[in-house]
Amino acid sequence: MRIEENRTFDEIAVGDTAQIVRICTEDDFYVFASASGNHNPMHLARHDGDGDGAEEAVAPALWVGALISAVIGNILPGAGTLYRAQSLTFKDRAHAGDELVASVTVTEKRPPDGIVMETTVTRKSDGAVILIGEAQVQAPARKMVFDDLEIPGLLVERHRHFDALIARAEPLPPLPTAVVCPEEPMSLGGALLGARHTIITPILVGDPARIRAAAAEIGAPLDGVEIVEAADHATAAHVAVDLVAEGRAAALMKGHLHTDDLLRAALRKEDGLRAGRRFTHVFVMDVPGMAHPLLVTDAAINIAPDLRTKMDICQNAIDLARSIGIEEPKVGVLSAVETVNPDIPSSLDAALLSKMAERGQITGGVVDGPLAMDNAVDIGAARTKGIKSKVAGRAEVLVVPDIDAGNMLAKQLAYISHAEGAGVVMGAKVPIILNSRSDDDMARLASCAVAALHNARLTGQSPAKRAAE
Repeated sequence: MRIEENRTFDEIAVGDTAQIVRICTEDDFYVFASASGNHNPMHLARHDGDGDGAEEAVAPALWVGALISAVIGNILPGAGTLYRAQSLTFKDRAHAGDELVASVTVTEKRPPDGIVMETTVTRKSDGAVILIGEAQVQAPARKMVFDDLEIPGLLVERHRHFDALIARAEPLPPLPTAVVCPEEPMSLGGALLGARHTIITPILVGDPARIRAAAAEIGAPLDGVEIVEAADHATAAHVAVDLVAEGRAAALMKGHLHTDDLLRAALRKEDGLRAGRRFTHVFVMDVPGMAHPLLVTDAAINIAPDLRTKMDICQNAIDLARSIGIEEPKVGVLSAVETVNPDIPSSLDAALLSKMAERGQITGGVVDGPLAMDNAVDIGAARTKGIKSKVAGRAEVLVVPDIDAGNMLAKQLAYISHAEGAGVVMGAKVPIILNSRSDDDMARLASCAVAALHNARLTGQSPAKRAAE
């Protein structure tokens, strides 16, 4: 950022003016809430702060006032200026999306260094006055200019993609879901949260005493929630699969049991959930700062997938991406390099998968590879390497070489980039919600939403259709 050359007391004349133009964003208000400690929901997106049934996202008054300080500190008088006083009178309200013009006009000079300015903020679209006031400042004593002033970047950890998925899933009919062994607070709480948002109707399968103890620990009533008794974890998994076979459940959700126990029951030969493809796991990641959800697969089930398995991994991920609203998913098949190297098997698999998609063996999306991680997700890196494709730099799905790479990538996104991850197993007759024991409520709720949206696409019950009904 460049700060304009400042102006000392002697260089300033009565009548001098300066202004900046700034668009209000929801993220600005979250940054202000974090910095100031003012968490008034009137200013935060997705909240009804005054109980009128509408979400407000009103610009905090002092955030609007701070735009005046930006004009004073950056332009007039500029670098080196210090405040002595500022009055503010608010005439109207600004909201997220408004384009605001902050202006200052010098009205008086008070030797040896005092400057008095009239200050205003108006909305550009209609000229409405948001605030008026007066600033009294100490002008800088020395001439200065700063080039390329470095300000640390801020990233707002707001999971807007998951918010959108949940909002799309809530109008759907609740998805009957067999929840296997929700015998501790986190897994039970996630299932009940999905029920409170009307995304799922949980059927709790496991030890009733442990389930009720977990409910008591989190203070959650189980009134109206069906509990199906099962003696142990393996039995509970088979009972849950039976509920699907009987048509009473349309999804499975992992509770407090080993994934192997759940999948062993789902893969049984008689009345199991096989549907012709390999079971594959997909993480739907909401990464702060990314413009779209990022799908990572397979990071949980297939250890060292061969080419045939990777075909199913690609197809399952494309199907899920379409279910959550990505019309033509762009799939980047990852390797250590972006060129085919016979000594790197993952680069050969990636090239073959790309060609298979061109020939219609993988459908519904665009597949390209091999791509290294940087040129899969960053358009600048792709251009630097001279890669020209619809996927490079724009990948929405990342297919990893093996479970090691996938697990590391997903956890790096979660613990370094502060992403939330929804987990779903694909390739079965019904979606299987698969969360880690350490996942929080948002991850579990988003997983329910992803499963519900996928089921809705498979059954032809879109959110738009449901709302119209």
